[in-house]
Amino acid sequence: MTREGNLEAPTRHPIDWRGAEFYDEASAFAEMERVFEICHGCRRCVSLCQSFPNLFDLVDATDDGEVHGVKKEDYWSVVDQCFLCDLCYMTKCPYVPPHPWNVDFPHLMLRAKAIKFKKGGVGFGEKFLASTDVHGQFAGIPVVVQTVNAINRMPAARKAMDGALGVHPDAWMPELATKRLRWSAAKSAATVVTNGERTPGKVAIFATCYINYNEPGIGHDLLKILAHNDIPYVLVEKESCCGMPKLELGDLDAVAKHKEANIPVLAKYARDGYAILAAVPSCTLMYKQELPLMFPDCADTQAVMAAMFDPFEYLVARQKDGLLKTDFKVALGKLSYHIPCHGRVQKIGRKTEEMFKLVGQSVDVTLNTVERCSGHAGTYGVKTPTHPIAMKIGRPVFKAMGKDAPDVISSDCPMAGHHIAQGMREAGAPAKSLAHPLTLVRKAYGLS
Repeated sequence: MTREGNLEAPTRHPIDWRGAEFYDEASAFAEMERVFEICHGCRRCVSLCQSFPNLFDLVDATDDGEVHGVKKEDYWSVVDQCFLCDLCYMTKCPYVPPHPWNVDFPHLMLRAKAIKFKKGGVGFGEKFLASTDVHGQFAGIPVVVQTVNAINRMPAARKAMDGALGVHPDAWMPELATKRLRWSAAKSAATVVTNGERTPGKVAIFATCYINYNEPGIGHDLLKILAHNDIPYVLVEKESCCGMPKLELGDLDAVAKHKEANIPVLAKYARDGYAILAAVPSCTLMYKQELPLMFPDCADTQAVMAAMFDPFEYLVARQKDGLLKTDFKVALGKLSYHIPCHGRVQKIGRKTEEMFKLVGQSVDVTLNTVERCSGHAGTYGVKTPTHPIAMKIGRPVFKAMGKDAPDVISSDCPMAGHHIAQGMREAGAPAKSLAHPLTLVRKAYGLS
């Protein structure tokens, strides 16, 4: 094995998750030893997550300081700390394909997680937390919502959740919405489809579990922005969870079931010329990257990938097509904006930041952009063993977001936004308010 330079853009190989060797533990351990040896010799990713410090501590504790001295059963302490943010692959590692060393650390960790799940190594609590479309079904039922949200705020109940589900008593948890987005969304009044060079002129909204069940206001803000710009929109006819929470568990069979529920529906919109938008970066990434790599021969999945947009990717492209209104009226003041990991790795650039700068050409916006992992990482940030680590990972972000005492903090990932707000409060430097970027753009337009 020789070290070669790699200046080409990272590429990804399909995930052979249905192949016989994929679930062979000995084969997986052999590949982990090979990759860990490369990581040990590099150590560029030590600041990204707890996987790498754990790995390097294991190596450094051996008699000769080499990977071969690490017990294979200790590899799980590396695997369990990976939350598939993808930053090591996309922003740090010089040995990703097309480099001949072919290092794909996140998907190797995914393989190990899948083996662990198949062996029954994932408990009920983790499975329940990842079943977002199951516990989300209580949203919109008035008495149930009030009861669940009240219980969620009670210390005694949170202690019980710690014991039963492994949810840390101090971790922020989302509340259920009184009305789901899919029940309360206004219908589009626009009828004229104006396509641009970069953008379809009509939009299909994939609501996502979180926006539908927990913060539908973010979805309503997106719809108002589209309506203001005379862009016809529809909510997709029906949807299931995108599958990202199940992917993070290694439950690839469940991911496939969600794919079979969603892709045929979304593919119809893609082939009918719609841009498909999802307001949670992890959901967008699932359709742009993970599902296409899991199902590389599925034409419908590839069609959905081509039609899928991050909301600000779409809006900025719309502006470059000369089709976005820039009649902003309301100043946003001092704004600290966080770019979440699953937004950074979509290979689209800093589109939300571009949008805020566009707003700043018309009204006052003092922008502070922070590009680093907040540590939340889905269920990782709320689970009892990992919540303290998530807060530790997020400390540099909490500090950077508090720079110059912002009027408002914001993140494309709503869960990361709340995690950051919690961290800033605990550090004694709370922000005046927290708002999603779509909410801020709606506000800037002067829309109520």
